[in-house]
Amino acid sequence: MSAARHVSICRSMYHKQFAPIGHRGIPSATLRPRNIIPRFNIQAIRHQSNITSPNPSLRRARFRRILAYGAFAFFFTSVGIVATAGPAATTIFSLVSAPSDAESLKLFHTAHEKAAEINKHITNHPISVALRERPGWTESRPHLRYPETIRPHSLTAGTLMGPGKFPVPPLVFSDDKELVSLSYVGTDMCGHNGIVHGGLLATMLDEGLARCGFNSLPSKIAVTANLMINYRKPVPAGSYLVLRAYTTKAEGRKVWVKGSIELLRDDEKPGDVLVEAEALYVEPKYVKVCILTALRRLSSNGFSLFRIFFKLALDEEHSTLPPSLNDLDSKQ
Repeated sequence: MSAARHVSICRSMYHKQFAPIGHRGIPSATLRPRNIIPRFNIQAIRHQSNITSPNPSLRRARFRRILAYGAFAFFFTSVGIVATAGPAATTIFSLVSAPSDAESLKLFHTAHEKAAEINKHITNHPISVALRERPGWTESRPHLRYPETIRPHSLTAGTLMGPGKFPVPPLVFSDDKELVSLSYVGTDMCGHNGIVHGGLLATMLDEGLARCGFNSLPSKIAVTANLMINYRKPVPAGSYLVLRAYTTKAEGRKVWVKGSIELLRDDEKPGDVLVEAEALYVEPKYVKVCILTALRRLSSNGFSLFRIFFKLALDEEHSTLPPSLNDLDSKQ
């Protein structure tokens, strides 16, 4: 064999055994091994088989966890609803079980000579006599329908009642769209000396207009959304006043009312307009929940409330809340 042939064979053998990388020759078998059998993770394969066919005990544990989380969510949601609607439901329960309009007229008694004189003047006034004879109008003293447990915490039915303030509860006449209220404002309700405080007049208008608008709402409950007042003349303290209100529009849960406060004359003619106002009242969305809660509490006391329950629950536009439980009891 020649020397050239020997060198050629050696080079081919070298290239087959080594792969030049950089300046070194490294065996290619160590860099790119061939015929390697892949290794599998036996534990992972077993885990996947458990997922495809879960263990019944694992299913039961998962169900128990879901049930526990659902119970906790329901409990705390119920606590939140009760904490929010509970006070309102208690108030509605007390108001629903309040005396009727006719009974409220018999609840005012006083040994104070001045208060008795004011009450006689308001009761026998020509306006009262005329409104009492109008068909479809009711007469009441709404502030005396408040339960005694609630009355001390009420601004108009408790705090503002008494000598020097409102010595006699206002006498209210109303129908479905109008309201007339006669009252006497004492000398201890002033802003400037001898002049009734404007905030008190705003309170009177807010309450009077709201009571007028209640008749146009299904639940007869609303909150003030807007109240605009125009003060025309100063209101002298120690004066007889007449508040007039009328509903201008009712739409769904909203009702718009206008009204005014006038000096009460000795006859039926309108007096000087002292204050004018217009307001928007809205029935709260949660009111039916509170009413139904109150009705359930009443039902537990033995009253038959199926009729008003269905009116409140099923008839949103024409449902009404009876003025007292005595009306319900008489219809049984």
